[in-house]
Formats: sequence, C-alpha cells, structure tokens
Amino acid sequence: MAERIGFVGLGIMGKPMAKNLLKAGYSLTVYDIVGANLEEVVTEGATGASSSREVAANSDKIITMLPDSADSEAAILGPSGVLEGASSGAIIVDMSSIAPSVSQKIAAECAKQSVDMLDAPVSGGEPGAINATLSVMVGGNQEIFDKCYDLMKTVGGNVVLTGDIGAGGVTKLANQIIVALNIEALSEAMVLAQKAGVDPEKVFNAIRGGLAGSAVMEAKGPMMLDRNFQAGFRMRLHQKDLRNVLQTAQELNIPLPATALVQQMIGALINDGESESDHSAILHFIEGMAKTEVKRGG
Repeated sequence: MAERIGFVGLGIMGKPMAKNLLKAGYSLTVYDIVGANLEEVVTEGATGASSSREVAANSDKIITMLPDSADSEAAILGPSGVLEGASSGAIIVDMSSIAPSVSQKIAAECAKQSVDMLDAPVSGGEPGAINATLSVMVGGNQEIFDKCYDLMKTVGGNVVLTGDIGAGGVTKLANQIIVALNIEALSEAMVLAQKAGVDPEKVFNAIRGGLAGSAVMEAKGPMMLDRNFQAGFRMRLHQKDLRNVLQTAQELNIPLPATALVQQMIGALINDGESESDHSAILHFIEGMAKTEVKRGG
C-alpha cells in the first residue's frame, strides 16, 4: 500500500511544500484553519480533513508546519490534535520553527503513545518552499531520519541530521542569528553608500563576489534596491525566531548582544506597522536613523 502522508499548516511555507509533495506523487491528507488555503491544496489533488486528528488518523507520517511553539503544541498535543489520531508507529515531522525545549516536550509526549518525532525546521523562505530548495535541519533518531529522508528531500535541497530531538531547532536558531545580522549589516552598508553619494547598486555589485558576499546578500540586496519589501519571510516571524534564540540563550546563560540589538530594531519596526513586511525591511530602521533612502543610482 502506498505511504500515506498528512500535512497540517498550509500557510506561506506549508502550502507550496504540500503542493510539491503532490507533484512528487505522494498521497496527501491536509488540514489548515484557513479554509481558502485548505481548498487550494485540495483542488490540486489532496484530501481535505476537518482537524489535525483526522489528518493523523489517515496518515503514516504527518508533517506539521506552523507559526510558533504554542501552535505546534496545540496542533499536536491539544484537543483534536495529531496525537489523538496518530496510530502506534506513526511519525510526526514538525517542520515548524519553534523553541527546542518545546520540541523536546512534544516528542516526550508522543513517545508515551509509541509515536516517533523529528524536529525539522527549514530555511529558505517562500522562494525555497516554492522551488523545493529549502535547507532542512533535523533533530531526532537516525533510524527515523532515514525513514523520512526521501519525504523531506522532496521539499528540500539540503537535509541534514544535526543531533537528537531539539538539535534541528537549535540549528535553525543559529541560522536565524546569521540571517538577521547579515540583513542588518547589509542595511548599514547600503545606507553608508547612499549617504556618501555612491551608487548602492554599484557597491553591491562590487562586493558581492568577495568575502562579504553571501546568500543573504544575493536574496535581500536586490529587494532593498528595488524597494520591494513584499514578504518572502515576514518580519514578525523573524522576531519570533529571535525571541526563541534569546530565550534559549538565557536558559544556557550565554550573551548574544548583537542578536538582542537586532531584535530591538525589529520590534521598533513592527510598532511602525512593518509586521507583515519582508525582514529585509530592517533597512528602514537604519534609513530612519540616517535620514536617507537607499535607491539605485545613489
């Protein structure tokens, strides 16, 4: 019998991921609290469900892709949640970006019912989800990872087991530190060029091939130059990730001063109405302090 896959959470990331699973030929049962998202994926060949529990009852492996720790905990452990419908031997692959400690808590509850779990957050934003090029950072048992590798590889270009449950989340938090600080540094560089009367686009092209070049620069530099801040990854979600970073750092008693500073910048921008903007709009904070606006041609 063909393997049955469930998918809970069809938002900006989950929806294109589910569509890629359908394109690859997987039998998919899906659920989302937003009816329009659910209907769109059903139209492309998935079977719709009325709850996370119903998804799990009809699936051997269940992917969850949800905004935050509380959402994952509710969808998996709560009333009408995945665990209520999952059979012994089922596998939950939580691809949400949540606090590592919460992943460990959920996995412990799942184990009581002989349900296995991987925490497998992703990086790459909406473009990566659409193009199935996401980086997947996985925590869990090697045997369970091996059983789910092909499934995860269908939505990701790079799938790596980094350790036990929670390790995937720690890896994602490390990733989000680097992304946030790269965007902030790029913002400062672009504003410096603009204020000095040098074309920011020429500066970008000059430095992109050197040591300062990065995937973040390639993705976000053109957006800044085009003044295009339509969300590929929403500001509020990066704020959530940095909140989880700093919470974890506090638990470990380690200082992360630059991360804390960028989180403060993001908080100020959200107060200014940038919650749904792409995180490249961190540029607006630096522009505001410098009283300038980055644009092509200087």
